Amino acid sequence: MIKRVVSKPDWSFLALLSILLFFGLVMVYDSSVVTAASVFGGKYHFALQQAVWIVLGFLAFGFFSMIDYSRLDNWSTGLLITSLIFLILVLLPLPFSPEIYGAKRWFYFNPAPLPLVPFFDRLGFQPTELAKLSIVVFFASSFSKRQKSYFLRFGLVLLTFLGLSALEPDFGTTLILAVTGGSLLFAAGLPLLYFAILTPIFATIGSFYILSSPYRKARFLTFIGQGSSLESSYHINQVLIALGSGGLWGLGLGESRQKYGFIPEVQTDSIFAIVGEELGLVGAVFLILLFLALIWRGFKISGSCKDSFGKYLVIGVMAWFSGQTLINLVAMTHLIPLTGVPLPLISYGGSSLVFMLAGLGIVFNVSRHKEKR
Repeated sequence: MIKRVVSKPDWSFLALLSILLFFGLVMVYDSSVVTAASVFGGKYHFALQQAVWIVLGFLAFGFFSMIDYSRLDNWSTGLLITSLIFLILVLLPLPFSPEIYGAKRWFYFNPAPLPLVPFFDRLGFQPTELAKLSIVVFFASSFSKRQKSYFLRFGLVLLTFLGLSALEPDFGTTLILAVTGGSLLFAAGLPLLYFAILTPIFATIGSFYILSSPYRKARFLTFIGQGSSLESSYHINQVLIALGSGGLWGLGLGESRQKYGFIPEVQTDSIFAIVGEELGLVGAVFLILLFLALIWRGFKISGSCKDSFGKYLVIGVMAWFSGQTLINLVAMTHLIPLTGVPLPLISYGGSSLVFMLAGLGIVFNVSRHKEKR
């Protein structure tokens, strides 16, 4: 009889994660200092918020790394339903779900700055971040049980979540959900013939989705060199200027010029541009190597796990993490059209960081358990 026992966890996984978080906090402060001082009157505005989110994220990491992860099996349906409800509610005309820049992606729980935490302007929650975690848990549960018609059920649920995410609209998150879902399907043994059939179908749907929006269409035309309006090409041009001016060794930590109002929301999706500008190609490659090391450790944990539920949990979380990392980096280097996706553990953000650390806590949890006869 095989029993699952608590063993020595993968400390290298935790060490790499902590290094990336610390580096991210430094870069959030560095990249946001100009905006924070000019808009909010204090250069530590975003860094203090990020520090609070890291603490909350580590609490989530600790919770999900210490519980018996098999309990997530019982929570999977409830998580999925809760996530689905939030994804629907955020699209409704509710006072705590405002439309910002033409998109409805957030719930805001306080209309004014929090009196006890003055450096927080508004406290928000992004339902699609919960959706990423809930999809991983729900389908890890379904695949581990090999329930009847689980591929069909997976497809229907995934399409529902992709559709709701696209309606917000949030193309970047929709793409991450598709990558996560596709990775789990591949790991579960879906025949390659299905991928060969589904890939062009999804590509066609994605093309119509991109062309249906003027700003997405403009970004795509800019990417392929058929559109060069200042508005559509401004953001990516400023990112490329930052990366190019960094050269091999960079301008030096804190010496970025592009953070002086040239790159929009520089502390969030475009933070990699500041890394490249200040630390150069050497620093950017070193950061990518840290990501690759963490991803390798994660998939190594899945490879050594004999429990099918734990294995699928780790594969799902690491597909989510690596997919989001890849999408951000290739967008910042102009290998795909620009899309708004935060760089995991590095970019400024609340719910994105907290739910990502919750997912990585599950991976660390699985690393703590070994099968013993």
